[in-house]
Amino acid sequence: MLYTQLRSFHAVATEGGFTAASKVLRVGQPTITSQVRALEDAFDVELFHRRGRRVFLSEAGEGLFAITKRMISQEREAIDYLNELSGFQSGHLRLGAVGPYNIIDMVSAFAARYPGLEITVRFGNSREMLERLLDFQVDVAVLARVEDEPRFYSIPYSTDRILALLRKDHPLAAAKGIGLEALVGETLLMRETGSTTRRAVEAGWRRAELSPRRVIEMGSREAVWISVLRGLGIGFVSEAEVMSHEELVTRPIRGTRIETTDHVVCLAERREARIVRAFLGVIETLLADRGPVK
Repeated sequence: MLYTQLRSFHAVATEGGFTAASKVLRVGQPTITSQVRALEDAFDVELFHRRGRRVFLSEAGEGLFAITKRMISQEREAIDYLNELSGFQSGHLRLGAVGPYNIIDMVSAFAARYPGLEITVRFGNSREMLERLLDFQVDVAVLARVEDEPRFYSIPYSTDRILALLRKDHPLAAAKGIGLEALVGETLLMRETGSTTRRAVEAGWRRAELSPRRVIEMGSREAVWISVLRGLGIGFVSEAEVMSHEELVTRPIRGTRIETTDHVVCLAERREARIVRAFLGVIETLLADRGPVK
C-alpha cells in the first residue's frame, strides 16, 4: 500500500495536479487524492500546498520528491533489466534533445535494433535537458552543452559551425563571410538564455572584444527563422540545422570560429542501466561507421 501511495504522490508532484496524475496512472482522480491524503495522515505531514485546483510541493514534499525520483528510476531499471533478459521485447526509452537533427538518425538506428521498444523524444534547450536528466524525466539527452561535473557522462557526437542567417535582400547577404564587426550595428535575433547557440555566439563576441548594440531575444528556433524572414534582423543557426529557403541565406562568420558540439549525455549513475547502455551502444556503432567527430 505504501508503494502505491508513493507512486500517486510522485505522479501528482510530476504532473502538477491530481487530475493530470490520474490520467498518467490511469486511475480515478478520487483514488489519487485519497492515497496522497492517506500518506500525509499516516506520517502527519503536509506534502502539498493546495490553492484551488493547483497544488505546490511543501518543503516536506520537495524532500520526498527527490527520493521518489530515484525510486521510479530504479523501478524503470528493474523493468529494463527484465526486458533485456527477454531480448528487449518491450520497454520505454525516454530521450531529450535540443533539436531534431542528430536525434532522428539515433532514433532510427535504435528502433531498427530494438523494434519492440517504445521511444519518446522531448525537445527543449540544453539547460532544460540537463534538468530533465537530473529529474529522471529522460534517460539520455542529446545537447550541445555539458556541465563540467561528475554527475554526467557524455560522448561527443558532432561539431557544427554557427552561421549568420539573413534575408537574401539584406546588404550583408552579398558577402561570402561576415565579420562580427560588421554586425555591431545590426539588430540581432538571439535564442533564449540556456540556448547553446546563444552561448556560443556570445563567447565569440567576447573573444572579439565587441558587443552588439541591439539584441532581441526569441524563445525558439522557429521564431528566429520567422523573424529573419520578416526582416526584423539577423539570426544565428547551427550548420546542421540549415534548411533551404528561397528568401533566406546563411553566411559563415569571419575572424573567429563559432561552433557547438552535440553530446550524447546521461547521468553517470545510470550509465550502466540496461536501456541506457543499449542506446549508448547504438551511438558507438554510429560513430564507428561515420568516423571521428568533425
